[in-house]
Amino acid sequence: MKQATSKLSTVTPPGTEPLAAVERSRADRASQWGWPASSILIAAFVALPVFLLSLSILRPNTAIWQQQWNTRLPKQLAETAILLTGVSVSSLILGSVLAWLVSAYRFPGSKLFGWLLIAPLAMPSYVLGFVTLSVAGFTGPVQGAWRDVFGQDAWFPPVRSMGGAIVVFTLVLYPYVFLLARAALADQAGTAFDVARSLGARPRDAARRVVLPLLRPPLAAGTAVVAMETLTDFGTVQYFGIDTVSVGVFRIWRGTFDLDSAAEFATLVLVVALMIIALERIGRGRARFGEAAGAASGITPSRLSGAKRWLATSLCTVVLLASFAAPAIQLLVWAVREATGNRGTPMLGRFVDFLGNSVLLAVLVAVFCIVLSAIVTNAARFSASGASRIAARITTLGYAVPGPVVAIGVVLALVAIDNSLEVINLGLPGAVATGSVVGLIYAQTVRFLAPGLNAMEAGLDQVPDEMTSAARSLGARPRIIMGRIHLPLARTSVLTGAVLVAVDVLKELPIVLLLRPIGFDTLSVWTFSLAAESRFQQAALPAVAIIIVALIPVGVLSKQLSRNQL
Repeated sequence: MKQATSKLSTVTPPGTEPLAAVERSRADRASQWGWPASSILIAAFVALPVFLLSLSILRPNTAIWQQQWNTRLPKQLAETAILLTGVSVSSLILGSVLAWLVSAYRFPGSKLFGWLLIAPLAMPSYVLGFVTLSVAGFTGPVQGAWRDVFGQDAWFPPVRSMGGAIVVFTLVLYPYVFLLARAALADQAGTAFDVARSLGARPRDAARRVVLPLLRPPLAAGTAVVAMETLTDFGTVQYFGIDTVSVGVFRIWRGTFDLDSAAEFATLVLVVALMIIALERIGRGRARFGEAAGAASGITPSRLSGAKRWLATSLCTVVLLASFAAPAIQLLVWAVREATGNRGTPMLGRFVDFLGNSVLLAVLVAVFCIVLSAIVTNAARFSASGASRIAARITTLGYAVPGPVVAIGVVLALVAIDNSLEVINLGLPGAVATGSVVGLIYAQTVRFLAPGLNAMEAGLDQVPDEMTSAARSLGARPRIIMGRIHLPLARTSVLTGAVLVAVDVLKELPIVLLLRPIGFDTLSVWTFSLAAESRFQQAALPAVAIIIVALIPVGVLSKQLSRNQL
């Protein structure tokens, strides 16, 4: 016994093992509260702008509300309601019809259209808006040819109108409904449809009485996304002369620089957003559908014949041409002309500068979102505390809040932080609270943290819990496990999340318009400004750059759809 003790003491000095055990115990205790605390801090970072904005309505300025009600507010509410209703209903109909066509039938090009019809996701609505106005507007070639054929006084549907705006939004946003409806048709509706057919139901009755109820949740969710995107938009409605509540926020902020009034008015946009979310829940109802033991199957497509097959092909072709192909070709033609023209050199110089700003902003926001997402998802994995899971849900709040609301809320948050720091004689440097890259990054991180978080969660779901438990049982600390196991194994999802965030940042317009510092313009702002001045050909170059970058995640999604045979 003494010999054994002597040998052991030669290997490890007396007291080393107890000390190591104490250090390990301290590290474990630190991780138990450190990870939840980090996730809660990040959730507070995201929720603070919305919380402060909500507080502003508790001290309403009756004068500003009275002024708005006597001037613009009734019209803004009416036009916002009409626009949201028109775009939501149109996108619901178009998206669901196209999803049913490519899922339930076979016709020339049906498989190709199955993934090409999501291409409009890469087309920002403000880009399609100015292309539509330039081509089909009163001075455009379409109406010019129309008057040459039918006379100078021939009637033509007004393009710069509410109807024109609804058409543009519908062509850009219907893929949200299309994607979710296709996924549901592939995952669940096939089995129920086949059972109904085997019981003698006709295809039309089976689709109406069985498939349509199954599609209620995805259709409601897709329509809610469409409505939120429409509410958030600023550039497109400006082109078409539509005065929405989001435009009102921008007008008050940029016109008067009255932060309190702008914050109060932004709460109106927040209320509309909450109403959309509530309507989505009502539309979804209590519907919950699932298949046991992976028994789900897609609908077995039937082959169309005769005129029906060509009618289906024609419908898909017209939608694809109007929403993406034709505008993209027109933009390419304009961009080539501008790049090779006499003014090409200064134009290209400004393009490089604005592209650099856009890339810098996209990369920084993507890095912040991925880092924060990694902390939040790993906190929920390492800690048994329910607070970490609640915090993870709170961090997705920004994606459900319109951009103008986030922008004004971030200004309020930065002002509050600055005032708090001044108490201890610190304060934020410069004009951080009124217009800086810091505020811009903060706002876009709050707005687009959800896509990065969802991608991170999807990646970590593929890492077995047993692997994490085994690493912890061997004494590995959580941050080592995250850096050496979780993130490497989830690297594809991490990269996907970073790309999704970067593309969203590149396309974002309202937040940049409200918060950008003087002299810091991006491709989206440059595109909007040029198009607002009717310089459509010059706006084509930055617009093409945005579309090309936005096609990256769309291509990844198309590849995934093809792999899953949707």
